[in-house]
Amino acid sequence: MNNKIDIEFDKQHIWHPYTSMLAPIPAYPVASATGVKIRLEDGTELIDGMSSWWSVVHGYNHEKLNNALIEQTKSMSHVMFGGLTHQPAVTLCKKLIDITPIGLEHVFLADSGSVAVEVAMKMAIQCQLGRGFENRNKFIALTFGYHGDTFGAMSVCDPVNSMHSLYSDLMPKHFFIDAPNIKPNEPFDQNSLKQLKTTLENHSGQIAALILEPIVQGAGGMRFYHPEFLRQAKHLCQQHGVLLIADEIATGFGRTGKLFACEHAEITPDIMCLGKAITGGYMTLAATLCTEPVAKDISRCEAGVIMHGPTFMGNPLACAVANASLDLLAENNWQQQVANIEQQLTDGLAPCSKFESVADVRVFGAIGVVEMNNPVNVSEVQKAFIKRGVWVRPFGKNVYIMPPFVISQQELKQLIDAFIEVLPDF
Repeated sequence: MNNKIDIEFDKQHIWHPYTSMLAPIPAYPVASATGVKIRLEDGTELIDGMSSWWSVVHGYNHEKLNNALIEQTKSMSHVMFGGLTHQPAVTLCKKLIDITPIGLEHVFLADSGSVAVEVAMKMAIQCQLGRGFENRNKFIALTFGYHGDTFGAMSVCDPVNSMHSLYSDLMPKHFFIDAPNIKPNEPFDQNSLKQLKTTLENHSGQIAALILEPIVQGAGGMRFYHPEFLRQAKHLCQQHGVLLIADEIATGFGRTGKLFACEHAEITPDIMCLGKAITGGYMTLAATLCTEPVAKDISRCEAGVIMHGPTFMGNPLACAVANASLDLLAENNWQQQVANIEQQLTDGLAPCSKFESVADVRVFGAIGVVEMNNPVNVSEVQKAFIKRGVWVRPFGKNVYIMPPFVISQQELKQLIDAFIEVLPDF
């Protein structure tokens, strides 16, 4: 029996993310994945520098995560969450309330990051309705921000840099302010808050919430900004009765050196979105948390309920593996893992700053970014990286590393060395 992946069928008939059916970029056939390595069908082994889009923090095929799934299937794989509940969900929600910033007391379990953002936006609007504000249904968002590909989420992504301009006529119009450009290690400048202050002063009667990615902007540009901006933004929102939504889908669960990026600013958002690494990259799951006052105001609005209910909400398999993943974070001493990665990335990527093709090199937590002067050819860059035994997926001008936390020094060195070897040619 021929078990080889029919790559030609894949090329002709299957959509992959952000690809064209007229000229699809290569999709490499994967046979298996273990630890931090992806093994292709031809036997090529690649060290994964992407954590499968920032989610596989414990590596692939982990025994404890595998066992969590197997054990859960023995009782139930799924049951509707409408009118029913189960222990994996209850345990997970207890853990999330315990580890997130103090004050986040209520958890909505969704099935993807984009949906978590949709739910957060609905929460904000319904909260304002519950407070008696019928016209507070707009949002403030940052340029270079990215929050997902569903329509509500798209409407608060950067309208220029997010590739969502195709749908601009169909989406509600929100308020966009310039993203802060002061890096975390630079002196803070109060002028970076001017646009936010002005927008709140002039339009707070229309605004439900400010939505942002705390400290690290991900798919919109891999940008890092000063925690003081977030701290003062929270204060300004409170002054004007506007909620703060923290999209921690990419930053949550240790990636930035804090368990949640909001901790860098020592603030609690009114609403927080989680996803990606919540299950260690095993299954799709997301969560939207909110404070007690927000939950009560939502419940006071005309609907009386939160108006959302995914079919696979609170899926027991996903909750079970998420519980195991959160246990592993603590057992593996994630703080030290991330600190070690940060130091090695800082030292190892520094030579890239001397390349003529490179505009900037920056590191924050377990995130290393080399920003090029010009957009890179993804297909060609990936071919060059694969020749060196590593898997990297650039976008735009950014070639970056977000490795699994369990990566070894030698494996990370191989990734970094590949950057040093490949990038001068691009």
